[in-house]
Amino acid sequence: MNAPNRNFVRLTQFSHGGGCGCKIAPAVLSEILAATPMRAVPKDLLVGIESSDDAAVYRLNDEQAIIATTDFFTPIVDDPYDFGRIAATNAISDVYAMGGAPIFALAIVGMPLEKLPVEAIQRIIEGGESVCAAAGIPVAGGHSIDTLEPIYGLVALGIVHPKKVKRNDRARAGDALILGKPLGVGILSAALKKGKLSEAGYQQLLTTTTKLNTPGARLSAIEEVHAMTDITGFGLAGHLLEICRGSGLLARLQFESLPILSEARDWVMQGTATGASGRNWAGYGAQVRLPPGAKDWQRDILTDPQTSGGLLVACAPEAEAQVLEEFRRDGFGDACRIGVLAKGEPMVEVG
Repeated sequence: MNAPNRNFVRLTQFSHGGGCGCKIAPAVLSEILAATPMRAVPKDLLVGIESSDDAAVYRLNDEQAIIATTDFFTPIVDDPYDFGRIAATNAISDVYAMGGAPIFALAIVGMPLEKLPVEAIQRIIEGGESVCAAAGIPVAGGHSIDTLEPIYGLVALGIVHPKKVKRNDRARAGDALILGKPLGVGILSAALKKGKLSEAGYQQLLTTTTKLNTPGARLSAIEEVHAMTDITGFGLAGHLLEICRGSGLLARLQFESLPILSEARDWVMQGTATGASGRNWAGYGAQVRLPPGAKDWQRDILTDPQTSGGLLVACAPEAEAQVLEEFRRDGFGDACRIGVLAKGEPMVEVG
């Protein structure tokens, strides 16, 4: 394994925002997409833009459907190799979130050639390729341009049985909500950019953001798993709201049940958060009901933009143990139940 060299070049100095915190704010994105014409959808397009899902899914035949997604962003960390690993893991996650298995990827590379040494760009690409190798897929091509900020990511392609696709809008009342990874990536990245993050905190960030969401491919075989998504730039509350809106349900979260990276909890309680967290709250905060006396840091946890975040699963209560076992099988020791879905107006209630 190549040891990371965090002094190689400070990539975050080129970024106005890092990782999935670069996403366009939910309210602005909704305004942009409102003008997008809705044309006739072919019957074999099983998942398109209608439910803000993680990837598009197109049926090839009765046994196979292709999953297609793209994800890229500016650096969340300074080390080039680590940046490549995080970006690739994040992109491939969308395939797992649909219940599929990845088959190959294409690289998306935008680099400020006058500012970054060639060696740094090579290390970014090497980092991404190392994750693809771990996922068992090749990088089969890609596209590169000269940009003002470093940008890296993948087009990820996967395969799934058409009847086993896990959408984000098929949850049912009574479903348990299970989260696969701890929260707090955006908070740790904010602390890193301010030069506050400890080596232990950096390792927490790196460990969670480079862990492939492999259980998703096996969860597709569980009929009682009704909906699935991954938590990225809109934070836990934002992506859970997508499940609620699509499924016409109310979510009840237990804040004390949320898994949170330990150093992220420390920093957020001291006021460290990303600008994207505030933009997220401005975009959907009216649909999130916090408990009386809730603290600002608790809101920041709920809206914290996750880069390469965990899978969020809605499953029947009788499948909860099986779902958790699938997570444990791949080393997701923080996976746990965080709430439940119920009949009611689509919103998130936090207890």
